[in-house]
Amino acid sequence: MAKQSFLSNSIRAIMMAGFGSALLAGAPAMAQDQSNESEDGEQAKAAEKIQVTGSRIRTDGLDSPTPVEIITTEIATDQGLNTLGELLRTSTVASGSDQLISAYSVGYVTNGGSGAESISMRGLGASRTLVLLNGRRAGPAGTRGTVSAFDMNALPISIIERVEILKDGASSLYGSDAVAGVINIITKKGEGGEVNFSGLAPFEGGGETYRLNATYGDSFDRGSWRVVADHNVNTGLIRADRDYFDCSTRYLFSNIVTGERADPIDPRTGEYHCNESGFGLFHAYSGVGLPANTSAGRFQYNYGGYDVADPTTINPYYNPADPRSIGVEGVNPFLRAAPDGWYWAGYDAESDGLLDGGGHPFRLQQTMVPETTVSSVFLQGDYDLTDTISAYGELLHSRRTTKSESARQFWTADYGYISINAVDGFDGDGFVMPVHYTNHYGNKTTIDYSRAVVGLEGAIGFWNWDVSYQRSHNSGTYAQDIILRDSMLLSQELLFTGATCNGEVTPISGKACHDYDWFDPQNMYGNPSQAARDFLFGYDKGKTTYKQDTLDAYITGDLFDLPAGALSTAAGIYWQRDEINDVPGENTRNGNSWGLSSAGITAGKATTKAVYAEFQVPVLRDLPFVESLDLTASGRWTDVDAYGDDTTYKLSANWSIGEGFRVRASRGTSFRAPALFELYLEGQTGFLGQTNDPCLDYVNATNPLVRENCAAAGIPESYTDTVGTGSSSFTTITGGGAGVLQAETSVSEGIGLVYESAEGTFAASVDYYDVVISNQISSVSGAAVLNQCYTSTDFANEPFCNQIDRKDGTADGDWSIQEVRGGYLNTAQQTVRGFDFVVTYQDSFDFGDLRVKLDHTHQVERSFQQFVTDTPEDSLGWIGNPKSIGTLNTTLTRDEWSFNWNMAYYDRTEDYSYYGTDSTTLRGEDVRFVAHIPTYVLHSISANTTFNDNIDVTFGIGNLFDKQPPSVSPAAAAVVGNTPLFASQMDYLGRRAFFNISYQF
Repeated sequence: MAKQSFLSNSIRAIMMAGFGSALLAGAPAMAQDQSNESEDGEQAKAAEKIQVTGSRIRTDGLDSPTPVEIITTEIATDQGLNTLGELLRTSTVASGSDQLISAYSVGYVTNGGSGAESISMRGLGASRTLVLLNGRRAGPAGTRGTVSAFDMNALPISIIERVEILKDGASSLYGSDAVAGVINIITKKGEGGEVNFSGLAPFEGGGETYRLNATYGDSFDRGSWRVVADHNVNTGLIRADRDYFDCSTRYLFSNIVTGERADPIDPRTGEYHCNESGFGLFHAYSGVGLPANTSAGRFQYNYGGYDVADPTTINPYYNPADPRSIGVEGVNPFLRAAPDGWYWAGYDAESDGLLDGGGHPFRLQQTMVPETTVSSVFLQGDYDLTDTISAYGELLHSRRTTKSESARQFWTADYGYISINAVDGFDGDGFVMPVHYTNHYGNKTTIDYSRAVVGLEGAIGFWNWDVSYQRSHNSGTYAQDIILRDSMLLSQELLFTGATCNGEVTPISGKACHDYDWFDPQNMYGNPSQAARDFLFGYDKGKTTYKQDTLDAYITGDLFDLPAGALSTAAGIYWQRDEINDVPGENTRNGNSWGLSSAGITAGKATTKAVYAEFQVPVLRDLPFVESLDLTASGRWTDVDAYGDDTTYKLSANWSIGEGFRVRASRGTSFRAPALFELYLEGQTGFLGQTNDPCLDYVNATNPLVRENCAAAGIPESYTDTVGTGSSSFTTITGGGAGVLQAETSVSEGIGLVYESAEGTFAASVDYYDVVISNQISSVSGAAVLNQCYTSTDFANEPFCNQIDRKDGTADGDWSIQEVRGGYLNTAQQTVRGFDFVVTYQDSFDFGDLRVKLDHTHQVERSFQQFVTDTPEDSLGWIGNPKSIGTLNTTLTRDEWSFNWNMAYYDRTEDYSYYGTDSTTLRGEDVRFVAHIPTYVLHSISANTTFNDNIDVTFGIGNLFDKQPPSVSPAAAAVVGNTPLFASQMDYLGRRAFFNISYQF
């Protein structure tokens, strides 16, 4: 209500000090300074209660029984952060695990689609982190069938005043999804206007961002309103913009101590060879035993006119000392003739340096950070209908457009290898497979996200009530460059039959037949004719809508007085309806997108109903070693029509010992209803190689169960390789688990100690957390289905075996797998444990006002167990999951200037424990790979001042010392260049300058 604006502003000023609810050292003094400026009537309002994240009961907000972290948008200004996702990743509850960032959606299918960003608290997953906007749910946003979380790009950072992060499970208050905790985003209010322009420019170029926003608000006798408009542009980053993305060398060492590399040298550049996706005629022999450390390699066209040998004069298989030596020196035993301009590469260690792919211009133009534009409008207002009832409303609309470009191979995978004699000018005994390269692999995503809230709030005596209705509507389109499968099949059929086009038309895409030359060097390089492009290439466009409606009503107040204070309560009812409808493009639905997964229409809906209650009981007051002791209890009953009902509870204690010490503890249960995509995801297909088949050469399997079960399936011991099978891969299908899935359940426990100095200059806290999720929903992959089937102790009755379709050996002894069906099941358990430390210090000195804040999290365990028979796997310490992380923020204010220095640090990570070794082989030689990231520290500095009382200027440098991502070996980690992916703690941009200029009126 309007009359509460002074109190609300006072509390916000306290929160913006950055201490958090548990660490408001000095906050009482700040509040007192504010209220001293008011009249006596306004001073009385200081005792009025407010509601803070983690409780429905209104309190003074200063003594939360569970840890709450406050992040203000001043942090974004001081550090040059551009999005809500970047701001939230400054919190150690997020930075201790790999987060979904927009860069990951380039070349990978991610939840929410291209460009989506989400936050996973404690590494438990974005679907287990509840996001609220002004205390009410923020509906999911994104594209494709796996939309389930709020997209952090949907809300511009200019709208936000602060973010409250409840680091504790809270399903008993907020319902499903609040397993790991709650992120409550609080928007700006108040009077006046502001125009703001900010920008960020890396010193090396690429990845620039610019933002222009304006806001204006006003209040009148019976209410207030505010409007915010924001336009944000990220120009994107491509591989050519950074040296560390440029070239994926093997990064293998023959002596890791001395740094002696084992990588081959590319004679065309004199540098270590870039081992990227290649093109050319991939070479194979059939039934020929080759000497050790040799392979068939590939034939490539000499596009650059380099000095290379005639392939018919090369015989790497000749060695007089080797009894398996083939042929004579200087004569290729398998190639008698080759056209001009072709050479041979990749047949031994030295010729590996000639393999094509690394220098292709398509590779350098691949997107690393997508080009993104977001435009947003936000309105909010309130109006006092009577002295005790107010109406309020919010409206948010944003449009995000994300574009990215990439490159890919395509080849005759459906028909396999062809005799080399079928290629004009070649004469030999081997087989080749033409592999081509193309940059027809871009995508564009456009998302319109709208959210509207209307509500009433009021008071009945000393009781406060609130009723609100919310509708969020996400509408997204996703367009993808594709290669048409029916065109590929027709083109390959013509190649292998030696026929030419005769008026054929492809059955799905309706393309007129084109005689595509699979052996043309320009086609291989990615320069086909327009007619070939029109025949092979297409464009697919899908659409996703997600609607969420919620109705929430609650009342809070004091029931009666106890000797230690008032017994407070809150009670409410809640209703929610979710609906998803994802319609992939026509070619994707028909399986006509070559080399990409197909998908069906994902459609479903769920309705949730709940009732909840919370009680805060003051137990003791003013006793020795007990200044106060309060207990809080909450419970919730929830019914989801998609699967059933469940109850959750939470108990917490808040004990003020005295002399500034306080202990807080909590234990609660949570649950997460299955997301709509987990219930209704339709027919997502992928591919796995036949080498994943446990029954391939099972006579040599180390697991006796595999040998026994494969024999019981009737597979002969002679099934030792896939030569002669129709395909080197099989189809995997992932679908939803409607009718099977139950809700996840979890138990969250925590205990903490807080200290606040009497003079308000120092505060510290340590909190222990322990979360165990049972019956966790996980996507069971095709490989996991195979493993569970063929290692089963009850093979005859193993349900996972029903998910496998295999050939019966009647065709040429072919027992290969045709299809494996996975999907979402309640199979897993996950455990996270650790400690959060916070230390703050602030004081005034002759040189200015100094404030220092340290946030540190030490993770003890993050283990995942997919099946009850599995050994839990602890991923802490692996790349992307540092055990210890922290931030140290120092601010000095002097006269009209404020100076900020921020340091973020991440513990050393490594994947050697995952592999159990750091050794591998290269061409038969023992080598060592690199799979670790040293302790990683980033610094930023900034300065801020105000001119003429209404022009605020901030400028600074991010990544001050230009800390580049470390290099790792592609053999051990997903990389671009040699930069590790799936480690969102890494800085991809490098040193950059940033500024922020705002004009207030």
